[in-house]
Amino acid sequence: MLAARVRPVLRVSPGSAVQCARRALSDIPTPKVHPAPGPPVNVLIVGAGNINFGSDEGPWNHSQRLEAKLGARLRVVGLVDPAAERAAGVLASKAATLAAPAYADTVVYPSVQAATAALASSPPDLVVLGSPPAFRGTTDKSKGFNAEEQLTDAFPAAALFVEKPVATGPVEEAQKVADLLESRKGSLVSVGYMLRYSAAVQKMKEIIRENNLTVMMTSARYVMAYEHSSKPAWWNKSIDCGPIVEQATHFVDLSRYFGGEVDLSSILAHSIEWYEKPGQLSKMAVDESQIPEDDRIPRFTSATWKYESGAIGHLEHGVALQGTEFSTELAVCEWAQCRGVCLCLADSHPQSPTGTSSS
Repeated sequence: MLAARVRPVLRVSPGSAVQCARRALSDIPTPKVHPAPGPPVNVLIVGAGNINFGSDEGPWNHSQRLEAKLGARLRVVGLVDPAAERAAGVLASKAATLAAPAYADTVVYPSVQAATAALASSPPDLVVLGSPPAFRGTTDKSKGFNAEEQLTDAFPAAALFVEKPVATGPVEEAQKVADLLESRKGSLVSVGYMLRYSAAVQKMKEIIRENNLTVMMTSARYVMAYEHSSKPAWWNKSIDCGPIVEQATHFVDLSRYFGGEVDLSSILAHSIEWYEKPGQLSKMAVDESQIPEDDRIPRFTSATWKYESGAIGHLEHGVALQGTEFSTELAVCEWAQCRGVCLCLADSHPQSPTGTSSS
């Protein structure tokens, strides 16, 4: 399987509304980050793993983006991780970069409880909650995993960024956390569905709105490069809930952003499982024999559904590519008074300016 891509792009397919849409595409700004002047911003980071500090697995790296956005204003006052050696390692790496001053006074805490106690008199302005979802997303205090509750109790004025998925436990428990955060009106809370806010996605919404288009269909495809996914938990459905919950959730969110609420009773899905011939992978970074057979993840999943509006939706997710390049695309087709247009967002997860991945 090959996937060659250059950069994130928005395409428009032929239709009566095409010319105005194509003119609109030229208005999409090129992302440029210039740190704005201002007072220091104190940040508490929860989790010293890949999502916060980057890896070869993918393009995500919250700390690097904070550095680019805030520049000299960034002050990381604390890093929470029970694995002290891992936390010390990422801080040592930061000390060798231009962002070193931001981490000069960072204190490592073994738990959220320890961090909230230590920082009570000097609370952070922002908390980035990027620990694995199995260790947050609950109101159950028994194991200390009620991170959102602890953080908003201790730092009611701090903004809270919660990485997706918001939980891997029961839906009812995740809803309790959502209700709790909603009730705390003084807290600004955001979840890591940042693709909604990309310039290309916002341009798609603008084209739909200005041309009075009605969404007929959404079709999302997310094929990941898997060989650098080295965390055993990611390959274990009983821990991380599998790639649809852990990864394709980004495109599920985008699909709902364009299509609206889904008729859950209409969902149909098929998967290629690990034991089937098309599901054999040659470059896994984990020993899958150590994972119970019933907990091993599917290799490809295809799902369809109806939206409450009457439109239809489709999602494909694959664990199939080698290298580091992902292959992603979201198509949204619309109509308005016999005029039609199809918008396509491609390469939402660019890893490098050019590249080819194969399987």
